[in-house]
Amino acid sequence: MKRAHFRLMTVGAVGLLISMTMVAFADDAKEAAIKKDRKRIAGTWKIVSLEINGNKSSNEDASKLKVINDVDGSWSLHSEGNEVGRGTTTIDPTQTPKTIDIKSTTGQDQGKTMLGIYEVDKNKRKLCFAPAGQNRPTEFSSTAANQHILVKFERVKGKKEISSR
Repeated sequence: MKRAHFRLMTVGAVGLLISMTMVAFADDAKEAAIKKDRKRIAGTWKIVSLEINGNKSSNEDASKLKVINDVDGSWSLHSEGNEVGRGTTTIDPTQTPKTIDIKSTTGQDQGKTMLGIYEVDKNKRKLCFAPAGQNRPTEFSSTAANQHILVKFERVKGKKEISSR
């Protein structure tokens, strides 16, 4: 009887150890993916396309906006050279699609968090997010019905900008 109890405890302990190792490995893989995408996102990005509630902004209006992203997840939004917003992001590149939570720390949306999805490669980026308090988008679309904001970016090349943090 004691021997069976010992075996059961040993099997349970080994199972727990394996589970803990798998969770630690998954956490390490997620952190590595976050670090990789943070590096890809870092830099200055000009907005080349902006749709709000299905209404596409003119290229002239969109081109006035740029975003500076730091590797720590902080960002600042600039319109015609003036900072109009600042905040932080939390990303999860292990989700499909990749998810982003955008929190404004200044500006008209201060204290609000908007849920979104994103794609990023070397020189292009796409972001779709919902207004604060709404569900995260599941696809890259902006319509009057879903009220999402769809933004397409291109990296500003050869221009190093230092944000005033």
